[in-house]
Amino acid sequence: MSPVAPSSPIKLSAGGPNPRFAVALLLLINLMNYVDRYVLAAVIPKLRAEFFPNGGEHADAELGSLALAFMISYMIASPIFGWMADRMSRWLIVAGGVIVWSLASGASGLAQTFTMLLVTRIFVGIGEAAYGPAAPTIIADLYPVERRGSVLAWFYVAIPVGSALGYTFGGLMAEHSHWRWAFYLSVVPGILLGVWALFMREPSRGGAQATAPKRAAKLADYLVFLKTPSYLLNTLGMTMMTFAVGGISYWMPDYVHRFRNGGDLGSVSFTFGAITAVAGLTATLLGGYVGDKLRTRYSGSYFLVSGIGMLLGWPLFLAVLVTPFPYAWGLIFLAEFCLFFNTGPSNTILANVVHPAVRASAFAFNIFVIHALGDAISPLLIGWINGRNDGNMNYGFAAVSVAILFSGVFWILGAKHLQRDTELADTRLAA
Repeated sequence: MSPVAPSSPIKLSAGGPNPRFAVALLLLINLMNYVDRYVLAAVIPKLRAEFFPNGGEHADAELGSLALAFMISYMIASPIFGWMADRMSRWLIVAGGVIVWSLASGASGLAQTFTMLLVTRIFVGIGEAAYGPAAPTIIADLYPVERRGSVLAWFYVAIPVGSALGYTFGGLMAEHSHWRWAFYLSVVPGILLGVWALFMREPSRGGAQATAPKRAAKLADYLVFLKTPSYLLNTLGMTMMTFAVGGISYWMPDYVHRFRNGGDLGSVSFTFGAITAVAGLTATLLGGYVGDKLRTRYSGSYFLVSGIGMLLGWPLFLAVLVTPFPYAWGLIFLAEFCLFFNTGPSNTILANVVHPAVRASAFAFNIFVIHALGDAISPLLIGWINGRNDGNMNYGFAAVSVAILFSGVFWILGAKHLQRDTELADTRLAA
C-alpha cells in the first residue's frame, strides 16, 4: 500500500455550530436511536408469550417480521430523506426524525395486537430514515479528512452503547415490570433531543474541504458515486456485515436465554448488554483511531482495519456456538470487539470518497442497500431456519455468520482503491 500525502493543516468550517457541541448532540440522538431499535430484541420472549401463546412453527418467523417491517420502511425512506438533506437544513430533518421515531416507539408499547406492533415499527423506521443520512454529513462538513475517522468513531460509538442499553433496559423491564415499559422510557428524552436540534446552526456544505459544492446536485451526479470502486466495495462489505450482525444481534438474547439455557431473561440481557457496551465502545473508538493513525503509512488503512477485524471475528463467533456458558461469554466479547472494529473506518470511507453535494444521498443509498440485502432479511431467515430445525438456533446462526467472512474479503479488496478515490472526491460531479 502506498503512503498518502502529508496531512494538510486542520481547518474546521466557519459559520456553523461548535463542532464538539454538534457531535455531542448527534451522539446523544444516535444513542437513543439504537436504544429504540434494540429494545425490541430484548423483549422477544415476552412478545412470543403474549402474541403467540401456542407457539407453532411460524412464531419465530412472525417475530422476525418485526425487524423486517422496520427495515423496509427505513431503507425505502432513506433515499428520500438523503435527497432532501442535500438541499435543505439537515438539522430540521434530524429534529423531525427523532421526534417521529420517539413517538412511534412509545406507540409500540401501546400496541394491543401484533399487527398494531408491526405498524408502529414501520413508523420507527421512517423516523430513523430521516436521521440516518443527514447526521454523518453534518460531522463530515465540520471536520477534515485527517480527523474524520476518529470523530465519526465517537458518533458511531452510539451503536454498541445504545444497543447495549436497549438490551439491558428492555430485558430488565420485561423481567421485573412489563415489556411495554421498555418502549415508553425513551419517548421524553427523544422528544427533548429533537427540540434541541431545532436550535442548531447548519454548517456550510463542504466547509472542511478544499472544494465546496457550487450548485445543487443533479441526477447525473448520483451515478458518479455508483461508479466509485471504494464506495461500491465498502457498501458490499457493510452489507455482508449488516446481514450477519443484524440477524445475530436480534436473536442473541433469546438464543442464550431459551436455546442455551444461559439464565433468566433479565440477567442474560444485562450481561449481553454490558459485553456489547464495553466491547463495542472500545473497538469502535480504537478502530477509528487506528484507521486515522495508519492513514499516513497505508493509503487503504480504513479498509484494512475493517477487513482484518471481520476475518478474525468469524472463527471467534463460530466458537461461541460450541462453547458452554458461562465460558461462551468471553468468546462473545472477543467476537463483538472484532465485529465493531470497522464502524468508524467504514463510515469514514463513505464520507471521504463522495462529493459534498451528494454526500447525504450517498449515505442514504448505502443505508438502503445494506439493509435491503442485510438485516431486513437475516432476522426473518434465522427465524425460518429455527422453525425448520425444531428450534435449533445454531443452524441459523452458523448459516448467517458466513457473511462475516465475505465482508472481510470485500474490505480487503477495497484497500487499493481508497487513496485515488479520496483524492478525486472533490471533483467527482457530472459535467
